[in-house]
Amino acid sequence: MVNETMEQQTHTQTEKTRKYPEMVLIGPVGAGKSTIGQLLVERLQLPGISLDEIAEKYYDEMGVGDEVRTRLIKEIGFGAMYQQTTPALAHAVVRMFEDHDHAVFDLGAGHSHFEDALLFAKVQQALAPCPNVVFLLPSPDLDQSVEILRARSIAERGWDWNADGYDYIAHWVKDACNHVLATLTVYTEGRTPAETCEEILTRIRPANVR
Repeated sequence: MVNETMEQQTHTQTEKTRKYPEMVLIGPVGAGKSTIGQLLVERLQLPGISLDEIAEKYYDEMGVGDEVRTRLIKEIGFGAMYQQTTPALAHAVVRMFEDHDHAVFDLGAGHSHFEDALLFAKVQQALAPCPNVVFLLPSPDLDQSVEILRARSIAERGWDWNADGYDYIAHWVKDACNHVLATLTVYTEGRTPAETCEEILTRIRPANVR
């Protein structure tokens, strides 16, 4: 009985002191996560964590670091490599939240879309404590969003994100994953990043409200 009470007290104290992600930005390539994330960092006076910038060490933990992925692309193509290494993307999300807290996070396009139900559940569980998961899209018209994002990707990256018959941008926009994970969706077309930032700030919930 004494041990049970002590365990309950420890659990309660942990819940009181534990920090949660203040905000997570999700969305396809070119949605504006990095730009708007930096504005939110400045306004909220919080650290900014971009998973794309720190993910390599987590991929290494799964045995699919940069050298391995480069070799796989040469051997089996980008699409097959991507499908083979998606467990590492989910692992990176979980590990990021283990290593960092109370920040504005940018997951990067591939870290919030999983066709494997178990991998998606793993990421969904990792995001569950966060009160604000913001899905950025250009437009409520999903076809229009795909067109806008593809044009941006071609202009900025020289690639339309089609590989081996798989349209990554269309899936990131239209599949259920991002829509299910999001606590709110914000549309950016026709607005400046500053205006989008202001909309997000008016709609978010405090981190202690769950």
